Amino acid sequence: MGSFHCAGMCGPIAIALPLHGNTVPQKIFGGTLYNIGRTITYGIMGVLFGLLGQGISMIGFQQKISVIMGVIMIISVLFPALFKNQYRLDKSWFSLVGKLKKSIGQMFSVRSFSSLFFIGLLNGLLPCGPVYIAIAGAIGAGDVAQGTLYMILFGLGTIPMMLTISLAGNIMGLALRNRINKLIPVLVAVVGLLFILRGLDLGIPYLSPEKQKIEQKFENSLSGKDTLVVTEKQLPPCCQIK
Repeated sequence: MGSFHCAGMCGPIAIALPLHGNTVPQKIFGGTLYNIGRTITYGIMGVLFGLLGQGISMIGFQQKISVIMGVIMIISVLFPALFKNQYRLDKSWFSLVGKLKKSIGQMFSVRSFSSLFFIGLLNGLLPCGPVYIAIAGAIGAGDVAQGTLYMILFGLGTIPMMLTISLAGNIMGLALRNRINKLIPVLVAVVGLLFILRGLDLGIPYLSPEKQKIEQKFENSLSGKDTLVVTEKQLPPCCQIK
């Protein structure tokens, strides 16, 4: 779903990509490198924010953070005016984004596979609403591995749309993009609701796990109750004490 937002915001970049090569397979390879670069950047973000979520989980605040993230997502949908200036926090941030766009623009003059890859790496750093939502998911995962996987899957999910636009140009008209973009807030609200359910300790499998069961499993692992005990008689002859 986030791909449609990408088509509207990053579509012009995808269309203008200096795809290297003269054959269709070469152009597909170049477009794929660009998108892999974006996905790698998202994966690095997943590591950083997954670590943050893991630290929050270790001190016992993961469920509260999950609820807070969900509420913020829903508020951003109900009161979009509060977030309409999200890219203008201060002059230094605006200047940083400007420098990033300038660096990306300079790479467009170089037609090579490596430049396409680095354009993707830098493009992944541009401010983007769906990326912020994915970051919230990485934090709410409460685990660095799951946070990283969350962000990588987000990047992979946008590749089909972005690669198609790079190869075929602007295949969607403005009217169609506007209609599809109206569905994005609904998706954000649904994800926010899932985050809230996840943190409410309702005992719903996969949606709202019970905190007591999670804590009991953790305590058992610390006390050694889940440890497999092997007696000497069960060991092979080579390992028995003589």
